Amino acid sequence: QVHLVESGGGLVQAGGSLRLSCAASGSPFAINSMGWYRQAPGKQRELVATITNSGSTNYADSVKGRFTISRDNAQNMMYLQMNSLKPEDTAVYYCNAVGDSYYDRDTDYWGQGTQVTVSS
Repeated sequence: QVHLVESGGGLVQAGGSLRLSCAASGSPFAINSMGWYRQAPGKQRELVATITNSGSTNYADSVKGRFTISRDNAQNMMYLQMNSLKPEDTAVYYCNAVGDSYYDRDTDYWGQGTQVTVSS
């Protein structure tokens, strides 16, 4: 019901910035909360930030004050502005959305991931 595509990853030096985007599509579709997760080599996938359909946000302690999650419901887009990047932020970043239609309510959808590499 929901298709998610991330973009914006790349290579950046420590202290730099990147802006990730997630485009949601489907026919028809409805989504509730969205979020960004990341997975570093040899690690479990972890929550980075979440945002409700009304704009309430939650951040992992490791990124609080450096990352900002936002969404544009009219454009079906979600963003993650990442500032003051550190090498430990290196990971594959995944877009997540929770379905909210009659058919897929509470179903988790995931994008394919985008690589973020921060060099020191």
